[in-house]
Amino acid sequence: MQYHPSDYQRYATEYMLKRTHAGCFLQMGLGKTVITLTVVQALLETGDLSRALVIAPLNVARTVWQEEAEKWDHTRGIRCSKILGTASEREKAICAEADLYIVNRENVPWLVKWHKEHGNRWPYDTIIVDELSSFKSQKAARFKELCKTLKAARRVYGLTGTPAPNGLIDLWPQIYLLDQGERLGRTITEYRTRYFYPIVQNGYTVYKYGLRRGAADEIQQKLSDICMSMTSQDWLKLPEVIYRDITVPLDRKARKAYDEMEKDMLIRLEDDQDITAANAATVAGKLLQLASGAVYDDEKKVHVFHDAKLDALKEIVEVATTPVLVFYGYRHEVDRIQRAIPEAVPLKGADEVERWNRGEIPVLIAHPDSAGHGLNLQAGGHIIVWFTLTWSLEKYQQACARLWRRGQQSTVIIHHLIAEGTIDSRVLDILHDKDTNQSRLIQAVKARRDEVLQQKS
Repeated sequence: MQYHPSDYQRYATEYMLKRTHAGCFLQMGLGKTVITLTVVQALLETGDLSRALVIAPLNVARTVWQEEAEKWDHTRGIRCSKILGTASEREKAICAEADLYIVNRENVPWLVKWHKEHGNRWPYDTIIVDELSSFKSQKAARFKELCKTLKAARRVYGLTGTPAPNGLIDLWPQIYLLDQGERLGRTITEYRTRYFYPIVQNGYTVYKYGLRRGAADEIQQKLSDICMSMTSQDWLKLPEVIYRDITVPLDRKARKAYDEMEKDMLIRLEDDQDITAANAATVAGKLLQLASGAVYDDEKKVHVFHDAKLDALKEIVEVATTPVLVFYGYRHEVDRIQRAIPEAVPLKGADEVERWNRGEIPVLIAHPDSAGHGLNLQAGGHIIVWFTLTWSLEKYQQACARLWRRGQQSTVIIHHLIAEGTIDSRVLDILHDKDTNQSRLIQAVKARRDEVLQQKS
Protein backbone atom coordinates (compact mmCIF):
# COMPACT_ATOMS: atom_id res chain seq x y z
CA MET A 1 0.00 0.00 0.00
CA GLN A 2 1.26 3.43 -0.88
CA TYR A 3 1.73 5.85 2.01
CA HIS A 4 0.22 9.32 1.57
CA PRO A 5 1.15 11.16 4.76
CA SER A 6 -0.99 13.95 6.13
CA ASP A 7 0.58 17.32 6.89
CA TYR A 8 0.84 16.49 10.60
CA GLN A 9 2.48 13.14 9.79
CA ARG A 10 5.09 14.89 7.64
CA TYR A 11 5.72 17.36 10.44
CA ALA A 12 6.10 14.61 13.04
CA THR A 13 8.48 12.68 10.78
CA GLU A 14 10.69 15.72 10.21
CA TYR A 15 10.58 16.53 13.92
CA MET A 16 12.00 13.11 14.79
CA LEU A 17 14.57 13.10 12.00
CA LYS A 18 15.98 16.43 13.18
CA ARG A 19 16.47 15.14 16.73
CA THR A 20 18.39 12.24 18.19
CA HIS A 21 16.13 12.23 21.26
CA ALA A 22 12.45 13.12 21.17
CA GLY A 23 9.15 12.51 22.89
CA CYS A 24 6.28 12.22 20.42
CA PHE A 25 3.01 12.54 22.29
CA LEU A 26 0.61 11.61 19.51
CA GLN A 27 -2.91 10.79 20.60
CA MET A 28 -4.56 7.55 19.60
CA GLY A 29 -5.33 7.25 15.90
CA LEU A 30 -2.72 9.66 14.57
CA GLY A 31 -0.52 6.90 13.16
CA LYS A 32 2.56 7.08 15.38
CA THR A 33 3.68 3.62 14.23
CA VAL A 34 3.85 4.42 10.53
CA ILE A 35 5.41 7.81 11.32
CA THR A 36 8.16 6.10 13.31
CA LEU A 37 8.68 3.38 10.69
CA THR A 38 9.10 6.13 8.10
CA VAL A 39 11.80 7.65 10.31
CA VAL A 40 13.50 4.26 10.65
CA GLN A 41 13.45 3.72 6.88
CA ALA A 42 14.89 7.18 6.22
CA LEU A 43 17.71 6.61 8.74
CA LEU A 44 18.47 3.20 7.23
CA GLU A 45 18.76 4.76 3.79
CA THR A 46 21.23 7.40 5.00
CA GLY A 47 23.23 4.89 7.04
CA ASP A 48 22.43 6.71 10.28
CA LEU A 49 20.80 3.62 11.81
CA SER A 50 22.14 0.11 12.10
CA ARG A 51 19.85 -1.67 14.54
CA ALA A 52 16.75 -0.27 16.22
CA LEU A 53 15.03 -1.74 19.26
CA VAL A 54 11.30 -1.27 19.74
CA ILE A 55 9.95 -1.79 23.25
CA ALA A 56 6.19 -2.24 23.23
CA PRO A 57 3.24 -3.80 25.09
CA LEU A 58 3.12 -7.55 24.44
CA ASN A 59 0.23 -7.67 21.97
CA VAL A 60 1.60 -4.68 20.11
CA ALA A 61 5.03 -6.31 19.97
CA ARG A 62 3.51 -9.52 18.64
CA THR A 63 1.52 -8.01 15.81
CA VAL A 64 1.46 -4.28 15.21
CA TRP A 65 5.02 -3.28 14.30
CA GLN A 66 5.83 -6.01 11.80
CA GLU A 67 2.37 -5.94 10.25
CA GLU A 68 2.55 -2.15 9.88
CA ALA A 69 6.00 -2.38 8.29
CA GLU A 70 4.77 -4.97 5.79
CA LYS A 71 1.64 -2.94 5.05
CA TRP A 72 3.35 0.07 3.45
CA ASP A 73 5.39 0.02 0.23
CA HIS A 74 8.12 2.32 1.55
CA THR A 75 8.72 0.33 4.78
CA ARG A 76 8.28 -3.21 3.46
CA GLY A 77 12.05 -3.66 3.26
CA ILE A 78 12.56 -3.19 7.00
CA ARG A 79 13.62 -6.54 8.43
CA CYS A 80 11.91 -7.29 11.75
CA SER A 81 12.85 -9.77 14.46
CA LYS A 82 10.56 -10.34 17.44
CA ILE A 83 12.35 -11.04 20.71
CA LEU A 84 9.38 -12.92 22.15
CA GLY A 85 8.40 -16.36 23.36
CA THR A 86 10.63 -18.79 25.24
CA ALA A 87 14.20 -18.00 26.23
CA SER A 88 15.56 -20.01 23.31
CA GLU A 89 13.19 -18.30 20.87
CA ARG A 90 14.24 -14.90 22.19
CA GLU A 91 17.93 -15.77 21.86
CA LYS A 92 17.37 -16.89 18.26
CA ALA A 93 15.62 -13.61 17.50
CA ILE A 94 18.48 -11.58 19.00
CA CYS A 95 20.98 -13.36 16.76
CA ALA A 96 18.89 -12.95 13.60
CA GLU A 97 19.94 -10.38 11.01
CA ALA A 98 17.40 -7.60 11.15
CA ASP A 99 16.94 -3.83 11.17
CA LEU A 100 14.18 -3.64 13.77
CA TYR A 101 14.19 -5.81 16.88
CA ILE A 102 10.93 -5.87 18.82
CA VAL A 103 10.65 -6.82 22.49
CA ASN A 104 7.83 -6.58 25.00
CA ARG A 105 8.50 -4.24 27.92
CA GLU A 106 8.43 -7.03 30.52
CA ASN A 107 11.46 -8.64 28.87
CA VAL A 108 13.62 -5.50 28.90
CA PRO A 109 15.50 -6.59 32.08
CA TRP A 110 16.10 -10.02 30.55
CA LEU A 111 17.38 -8.48 27.30
CA VAL A 112 19.82 -6.15 29.06
CA LYS A 113 21.07 -9.02 31.23
CA TRP A 114 21.45 -11.35 28.22
CA HIS A 115 23.72 -8.96 26.37
CA LYS A 116 25.77 -8.36 29.49
CA GLU A 117 26.18 -12.08 30.21
CA HIS A 118 27.23 -12.75 26.62
CA GLY A 119 29.81 -10.01 26.69
CA ASN A 120 28.10 -8.05 23.96
CA ARG A 121 28.12 -4.32 23.73
CA TRP A 122 24.63 -2.90 23.49
CA PRO A 123 23.94 -3.44 19.75
CA TYR A 124 20.94 -1.14 19.29
CA ASP A 125 21.90 2.37 18.27
CA THR A 126 18.25 3.48 18.29
CA ILE A 127 15.73 2.79 21.05
CA ILE A 128 12.02 3.33 20.40
CA VAL A 129 9.76 3.07 23.43
CA ASP A 130 6.19 2.51 22.27
CA GLU A 131 3.81 3.66 25.03
CA LEU A 132 6.42 5.63 26.92
CA SER A 133 3.91 6.15 29.74
CA SER A 134 4.41 2.51 30.78
CA PHE A 135 7.82 3.69 32.04
CA LYS A 136 6.31 6.17 34.49
CA SER A 137 7.69 4.40 37.57
CA GLN A 138 11.31 5.02 38.44
CA LYS A 139 11.20 1.97 40.74
CA ALA A 140 10.29 -0.53 38.02
CA ALA A 141 12.97 -2.97 36.84
CA ARG A 142 12.24 -2.14 33.20
CA PHE A 143 13.10 1.51 33.83
CA LYS A 144 16.24 0.80 35.86
CA GLU A 145 17.63 -1.67 33.34
CA LEU A 146 16.82 0.44 30.30
CA CYS A 147 18.66 3.38 31.89
CA LYS A 148 21.85 1.31 31.77
CA THR A 149 21.71 1.28 27.96
CA LEU A 150 21.02 4.96 27.29
CA LYS A 151 24.63 6.08 26.84
CA ALA A 152 25.19 3.35 24.25
CA ALA A 153 22.24 4.47 22.11
CA ARG A 154 22.63 7.36 19.70
CA ARG A 155 18.89 7.89 19.43
CA VAL A 156 15.98 7.45 21.83
CA TYR A 157 12.38 8.11 20.81
CA GLY A 158 9.42 7.86 23.17
CA LEU A 159 5.90 7.43 21.78
CA THR A 160 2.65 7.75 23.68
CA GLY A 161 -0.78 9.30 23.50
CA THR A 162 -1.10 9.67 27.27
CA PRO A 163 2.21 10.92 28.75
CA ALA A 164 0.67 12.07 32.04
CA PRO A 165 -2.59 10.17 32.68
CA ASN A 166 -2.31 10.80 36.42
CA GLY A 167 -0.86 14.29 36.18
CA LEU A 168 2.56 15.79 35.51
CA ILE A 169 4.00 13.86 38.46
CA ASP A 170 4.38 10.90 36.05
CA LEU A 171 6.64 12.70 33.60
CA TRP A 172 10.05 12.48 35.25
CA PRO A 173 10.98 8.84 34.47
CA GLN A 174 9.73 9.18 30.90
CA ILE A 175 11.70 12.34 30.18
CA TYR A 176 14.76 10.90 31.94
CA LEU A 177 14.86 8.17 29.29
CA LEU A 178 15.11 10.92 26.68
CA ASP A 179 17.63 13.30 28.28
CA GLN A 180 19.02 11.51 31.37
CA GLY A 181 17.81 14.22 33.70
CA GLU A 182 18.98 17.29 31.80
CA ARG A 183 15.63 19.09 31.84
CA LEU A 184 13.62 17.89 34.85
CA GLY A 185 16.43 16.97 37.22
CA ARG A 186 18.73 14.04 37.84
CA THR A 187 16.47 12.44 40.45
CA ILE A 188 12.75 12.08 41.08
CA THR A 189 13.23 13.81 44.44
CA GLU A 190 14.73 16.85 42.75
CA TYR A 191 11.81 16.96 40.33
CA ARG A 192 9.16 16.66 43.05
CA THR A 193 10.83 19.22 45.29
CA ARG A 194 11.13 21.77 42.51
CA TYR A 195 7.66 21.54 41.02
CA PHE A 196 5.32 19.94 43.57
CA TYR A 197 4.18 20.07 47.17
CA PRO A 198 2.52 17.31 49.26
CA ILE A 199 -1.26 17.43 49.58
CA VAL A 200 -1.98 14.10 51.27
CA GLN A 201 0.68 12.43 53.37
CA ASN A 202 1.20 10.30 56.44
CA GLY A 203 4.61 10.84 58.02
CA TYR A 204 7.18 10.64 55.25
CA THR A 205 4.79 8.88 52.86
CA VAL A 206 3.14 11.22 50.35
CA TYR A 207 0.01 9.92 48.63
CA LYS A 208 -0.79 12.93 46.49
CA TYR A 209 1.15 15.92 45.20
CA GLY A 210 -0.05 19.33 44.04
CA LEU A 211 1.62 21.50 41.41
CA ARG A 212 3.37 24.63 42.61
CA ARG A 213 2.17 27.87 41.06
CA GLY A 214 3.60 28.30 37.59
CA ALA A 215 5.11 24.80 37.61
CA ALA A 216 3.06 23.46 34.70
CA ASP A 217 4.17 26.29 32.40
CA GLU A 218 7.78 25.88 33.51
CA ILE A 219 7.75 22.13 32.86
CA GLN A 220 6.20 22.59 29.44
CA GLN A 221 8.77 25.23 28.58
CA LYS A 222 11.64 22.96 29.57
CA LEU A 223 10.30 20.18 27.36
CA SER A 224 9.42 22.33 24.36
CA ASP A 225 12.63 21.55 22.49
CA ILE A 226 12.45 17.78 22.90
CA CYS A 227 8.73 16.88 22.98
CA MET A 228 5.88 17.44 20.56
CA SER A 229 2.19 16.87 21.21
CA MET A 230 -0.77 16.37 18.87
CA THR A 231 -4.37 15.46 19.66
CA SER A 232 -6.79 13.49 17.53
CA GLN A 233 -9.46 16.17 17.91
CA ASP A 234 -7.14 18.81 16.44
CA TRP A 235 -6.06 16.81 13.41
CA LEU A 236 -8.69 14.17 12.70
CA LYS A 237 -12.38 14.21 12.01
CA LEU A 238 -13.45 11.57 14.48
CA PRO A 239 -16.96 10.14 14.65
CA GLU A 240 -19.31 11.11 17.43
CA VAL A 241 -19.03 9.13 20.65
CA ILE A 242 -21.98 8.47 22.96
CA TYR A 243 -21.56 7.33 26.56
CA ARG A 244 -24.37 5.39 28.22
CA ASP A 245 -24.37 4.60 31.94
CA ILE A 246 -26.65 1.61 32.43
CA THR A 247 -27.66 1.17 36.07
CA VAL A 248 -28.15 -2.50 36.91
CA PRO A 249 -30.31 -3.20 39.99
CA LEU A 250 -29.29 -6.01 42.34
CA ASP A 251 -31.88 -8.41 43.70
CA ARG A 252 -32.34 -8.78 47.45
CA LYS A 253 -29.94 -11.71 47.75
CA ALA A 254 -27.17 -9.97 45.78
CA ARG A 255 -27.68 -6.70 47.66
CA LYS A 256 -27.37 -8.48 50.99
CA ALA A 257 -24.20 -10.27 49.87
CA TYR A 258 -22.63 -7.05 48.61
CA ASP A 259 -23.51 -5.04 51.73
CA GLU A 260 -22.19 -7.76 54.01
CA MET A 261 -18.92 -8.10 52.10
CA GLU A 262 -18.43 -4.34 51.96
CA LYS A 263 -19.14 -3.95 55.68
CA ASP A 264 -16.92 -6.89 56.64
CA MET A 265 -13.95 -5.82 54.52
CA LEU A 266 -14.13 -2.16 55.47
CA ILE A 267 -14.55 -2.85 59.18
CA ARG A 268 -11.37 -4.92 59.03
CA LEU A 269 -9.64 -1.66 58.18
CA GLU A 270 -11.01 0.07 61.29
CA ASP A 271 -7.73 -0.16 63.17
CA ASP A 272 -5.63 0.45 60.05
CA GLN A 273 -5.00 4.18 60.20
CA ASP A 274 -2.60 4.01 57.25
CA ILE A 275 -4.59 2.57 54.39
CA THR A 276 -2.13 1.79 51.61
CA ALA A 277 -2.70 1.41 47.91
CA ALA A 278 -2.22 -2.35 48.31
CA ASN A 279 -4.95 -2.96 50.86
CA ALA A 280 -7.23 -0.35 49.31
CA ALA A 281 -6.85 -2.13 45.96
CA THR A 282 -7.66 -5.47 47.61
CA VAL A 283 -10.90 -4.13 49.05
CA ALA A 284 -11.83 -2.32 45.84
CA GLY A 285 -11.03 -5.39 43.75
CA LYS A 286 -13.27 -7.68 45.79
CA LEU A 287 -16.13 -5.19 45.68
CA LEU A 288 -15.74 -4.66 41.93
CA GLN A 289 -15.89 -8.41 41.40
CA LEU A 290 -19.03 -8.79 43.47
CA ALA A 291 -20.64 -5.80 41.74
CA SER A 292 -20.13 -7.72 38.49
CA GLY A 293 -21.54 -10.92 39.94
CA ALA A 294 -18.82 -13.28 41.17
CA VAL A 295 -15.80 -13.33 43.47
CA TYR A 296 -12.62 -15.34 43.87
CA ASP A 297 -12.06 -16.75 47.36
CA ASP A 298 -8.60 -17.19 48.90
CA GLU A 299 -8.22 -20.52 47.10
CA LYS A 300 -9.10 -18.97 43.73
CA LYS A 301 -12.49 -20.68 43.63
CA VAL A 302 -15.26 -18.64 42.03
CA HIS A 303 -18.47 -17.89 43.92
CA VAL A 304 -21.37 -16.52 41.85
CA PHE A 305 -23.80 -14.12 43.56
CA HIS A 306 -25.85 -12.64 40.72
CA ASP A 307 -26.23 -12.38 36.94
CA ALA A 308 -27.54 -8.81 36.77
CA LYS A 309 -24.75 -7.52 34.53
CA LEU A 310 -24.87 -10.63 32.36
CA ASP A 311 -28.59 -10.03 31.75
CA ALA A 312 -27.90 -6.40 30.81
CA LEU A 313 -25.06 -7.46 28.50
CA LYS A 314 -27.26 -10.02 26.76
CA GLU A 315 -29.89 -7.35 26.12
CA ILE A 316 -27.28 -5.07 24.53
CA VAL A 317 -25.97 -7.89 22.34
CA GLU A 318 -29.47 -8.95 21.27
CA VAL A 319 -30.42 -5.51 19.96
CA ALA A 320 -26.97 -4.60 18.56
CA THR A 321 -26.78 -4.39 14.80
CA THR A 322 -22.99 -4.78 14.75
CA PRO A 323 -20.46 -6.80 16.78
CA VAL A 324 -19.87 -5.80 20.39
CA LEU A 325 -16.52 -5.34 22.14
CA VAL A 326 -16.73 -6.20 25.86
CA PHE A 327 -14.06 -5.19 28.37
CA TYR A 328 -13.78 -7.31 31.50
CA GLY A 329 -11.74 -7.00 34.67
CA TYR A 330 -11.25 -10.53 36.03
CA ARG A 331 -10.59 -13.89 34.40
CA HIS A 332 -13.69 -15.59 35.82
CA GLU A 333 -15.83 -13.01 34.03
CA VAL A 334 -14.69 -14.41 30.68
CA ASP A 335 -16.02 -17.86 31.60
CA ARG A 336 -19.33 -16.42 32.81
CA ILE A 337 -19.77 -14.25 29.72
CA GLN A 338 -19.05 -17.20 27.42
CA ARG A 339 -21.57 -19.39 29.24
CA ALA A 340 -24.21 -16.66 28.92
CA ILE A 341 -23.25 -15.74 25.34
CA PRO A 342 -21.76 -18.84 23.63
CA GLU A 343 -20.76 -16.91 20.51
CA ALA A 344 -18.47 -14.63 22.55
CA VAL A 345 -14.75 -15.06 21.82
CA PRO A 346 -11.85 -13.98 24.06
CA LEU A 347 -9.12 -11.88 22.48
CA LYS A 348 -5.91 -13.91 22.52
CA GLY A 349 -3.87 -12.65 19.59
CA ALA A 350 -3.68 -11.66 15.95
CA ASP A 351 -6.15 -14.30 14.76
CA GLU A 352 -9.00 -12.86 16.82
CA VAL A 353 -8.09 -9.32 15.71
CA GLU A 354 -8.29 -10.32 12.04
CA ARG A 355 -11.55 -12.25 12.51
CA TRP A 356 -13.10 -9.34 14.45
CA ASN A 357 -12.15 -6.84 11.75
CA ARG A 358 -13.69 -9.15 9.11
CA GLY A 359 -16.94 -9.15 11.10
CA GLU A 360 -16.69 -12.83 11.98
CA ILE A 361 -16.84 -12.41 15.78
CA PRO A 362 -20.17 -11.10 17.11
CA VAL A 363 -18.90 -10.53 20.65
CA LEU A 364 -15.20 -10.02 21.41
CA ILE A 365 -14.14 -10.19 25.07
CA ALA A 366 -10.97 -8.28 25.92
CA HIS A 367 -9.05 -7.07 28.94
CA PRO A 368 -7.88 -3.44 28.79
CA ASP A 369 -4.33 -4.63 29.48
CA SER A 370 -4.28 -6.78 26.35
CA ALA A 371 -6.30 -4.55 24.03
CA GLY A 372 -5.41 -1.15 25.41
CA HIS A 373 -2.53 -0.20 23.12
CA GLY A 374 -1.91 -0.27 19.42
CA LEU A 375 -4.60 -2.65 18.20
CA ASN A 376 -6.82 -1.43 15.35
CA LEU A 377 -10.30 -2.83 15.94
CA GLN A 378 -12.40 -0.07 14.40
CA ALA A 379 -13.26 -2.11 11.30
CA GLY A 380 -15.12 -4.72 13.33
CA GLY A 381 -17.75 -2.67 15.12
CA HIS A 382 -18.61 0.49 17.00
CA ILE A 383 -20.15 -0.71 20.28
CA ILE A 384 -18.21 -1.08 23.53
CA VAL A 385 -19.50 -2.48 26.81
CA TRP A 386 -17.53 -2.07 30.03
CA PHE A 387 -18.61 -5.13 32.03
CA THR A 388 -16.21 -4.14 34.83
CA LEU A 389 -14.59 -0.72 34.88
CA THR A 390 -10.91 -0.06 35.46
CA TRP A 391 -9.50 2.47 37.93
CA SER A 392 -6.88 3.50 35.38
CA LEU A 393 -7.82 6.46 33.22
CA GLU A 394 -4.98 5.61 30.85
CA LYS A 395 -6.21 2.04 30.34
CA TYR A 396 -9.78 3.25 29.97
CA GLN A 397 -8.92 5.83 27.31
CA GLN A 398 -6.61 3.52 25.40
CA ALA A 399 -9.18 0.71 25.41
CA CYS A 400 -12.00 2.95 24.16
CA ALA A 401 -9.67 4.23 21.43
CA ARG A 402 -9.56 0.76 19.86
CA LEU A 403 -12.89 1.66 18.23
CA TRP A 404 -13.04 5.46 18.54
CA ARG A 405 -10.22 6.27 16.16
CA ARG A 406 -9.46 7.22 12.57
CA GLY A 407 -11.13 4.87 10.13
CA GLN A 408 -14.23 4.36 12.26
CA GLN A 409 -17.26 4.94 10.07
CA SER A 410 -20.01 4.96 12.70
CA THR A 411 -20.92 6.72 15.91
CA VAL A 412 -19.17 4.91 18.75
CA ILE A 413 -21.40 3.87 21.65
CA ILE A 414 -19.71 3.14 24.98
CA HIS A 415 -21.85 1.41 27.61
CA HIS A 416 -20.88 1.35 31.30
CA LEU A 417 -22.64 -1.35 33.32
CA ILE A 418 -23.06 0.09 36.82
CA ALA A 419 -24.36 -2.12 39.62
CA GLU A 420 -26.67 0.10 41.63
CA GLY A 421 -25.35 1.29 45.00
CA THR A 422 -21.89 -0.25 44.55
CA ILE A 423 -18.29 0.81 44.07
CA ASP A 424 -18.96 0.97 40.31
CA SER A 425 -20.34 4.50 40.74
CA ARG A 426 -17.23 5.68 42.56
CA VAL A 427 -14.97 4.31 39.82
CA LEU A 428 -17.03 6.03 37.14
CA ASP A 429 -16.92 9.32 39.06
CA ILE A 430 -13.14 9.13 39.25
CA LEU A 431 -12.85 8.42 35.52
CA HIS A 432 -15.10 11.41 34.82
CA ASP A 433 -12.89 13.54 37.07
CA LYS A 434 -9.84 12.48 35.03
CA ASP A 435 -7.82 12.01 38.21
CA THR A 436 -7.10 8.34 38.73
CA ASN A 437 -3.91 8.09 40.69
CA GLN A 438 -3.68 5.67 43.57
CA SER A 439 -4.48 8.38 46.12
CA ARG A 440 -8.01 8.60 44.72
CA LEU A 441 -8.47 4.88 45.27
CA ILE A 442 -7.17 5.18 48.82
CA GLN A 443 -9.36 8.17 49.59
CA ALA A 444 -12.45 6.49 48.11
CA VAL A 445 -11.93 3.42 50.28
CA LYS A 446 -11.30 5.57 53.36
CA ALA A 447 -14.44 7.60 52.75
CA ARG A 448 -16.59 4.52 52.36
CA ARG A 449 -15.03 2.93 55.44
CA ASP A 450 -15.91 6.01 57.50
CA GLU A 451 -19.51 5.81 56.26
CA VAL A 452 -19.77 2.15 57.25
CA LEU A 453 -18.25 2.78 60.67
CA GLN A 454 -20.72 5.61 61.29
CA GLN A 455 -23.60 3.32 60.39
CA LYS A 456 -22.18 0.67 62.73
CA SER A 457 -22.05 3.08 65.66
